[in-house]
Amino acid sequence: MYGESSTLHRAGGPRRRWRRVTLLVLLVLLLACAAGLSATYGWAEGQVRHTEAFADYPGRPSPGRGTNWLIIGTDTRADLSHRQREQLHVGGGGRRNTDTVMVLHYGAAGPYLVSIPRDSYVTVPGHGRGKINSAYARGGPKLLTRTVEGATGLRLDHYAEIDFLGFTSVVEALGGVRICLGKPLRDSKSGADLHAGCQTLDGRQALAFVRARYSDPAGDLGRVTRQRRLLSALVEEGTAPAAVGNPFRFFPFVGSALDAVTVDKGSSALSLTRMGWKIRRLTEGDGGTTTVPVANPGLSVPGAGSVVAWEPSGSRSLFHQLRQDVPITATPVK
Repeated sequence: MYGESSTLHRAGGPRRRWRRVTLLVLLVLLLACAAGLSATYGWAEGQVRHTEAFADYPGRPSPGRGTNWLIIGTDTRADLSHRQREQLHVGGGGRRNTDTVMVLHYGAAGPYLVSIPRDSYVTVPGHGRGKINSAYARGGPKLLTRTVEGATGLRLDHYAEIDFLGFTSVVEALGGVRICLGKPLRDSKSGADLHAGCQTLDGRQALAFVRARYSDPAGDLGRVTRQRRLLSALVEEGTAPAAVGNPFRFFPFVGSALDAVTVDKGSSALSLTRMGWKIRRLTEGDGGTTTVPVANPGLSVPGAGSVVAWEPSGSRSLFHQLRQDVPITATPVK
């Protein structure tokens, strides 16, 4: 009995020592990973660009439940060379408008990604009624966020913007983005010339894909749907194991994304990571995406041209549900 126990004890000694060595190795690896992640986060934090995006003003909506991001794409051409404007099929001029306007909401409900058509006819504080995409040109991020808050009744917590050149750089750094089309998309204005079926778009093609609207029977409403699709596809591919596990692909992607994005002063690399994770959840079936309910997508208004008029009851219900952080039921989520 004693000998048996002694033998077992002796046999267990090397095992315990091996387990201790194994645990030590795992601990060292974990600490090394943590140090690497800390260094990566420190580097990323130093790359984040900030801007003044919010200002207090009388009547500003009170904070609701959950978190709201305003995500915009700007269509400035001022920083593009003549050759770049030709390649990207964009005109000249330095006037900066918002080509893409989305609200990302997440909390107990969601995440939800809501597109606001760029020609939405709303009140621009200090400038009367006009298209929502003109607010940025008239007063920068502060006027745009105030305009969106006034139109939606939502208190915005974060702000992120990306421009033409930055967008194409992000796509190129990722090695392109895969999109599947049910039918060809051709638009001479944006330069889109895409065949039906699944294909990988380079930066120029991706920009044409999200800008095309003149050949789309749905016009701007069709374009905002494609913008949501491409944003989701970019995040999904950029956070996929094949990208994250390949430093030669992942770090150029993260670096180009940080170079391309400007956020409010209260946001950080961690905030952007959380935002990206919520958008990725959309691709996994959580939450949903939609567009503000529209009553008239081509209302003619003197002095403003063709504008998008929201459907009053449906849009109020949508934004009320977002403020309350409850599942959206007022409008179909697609």
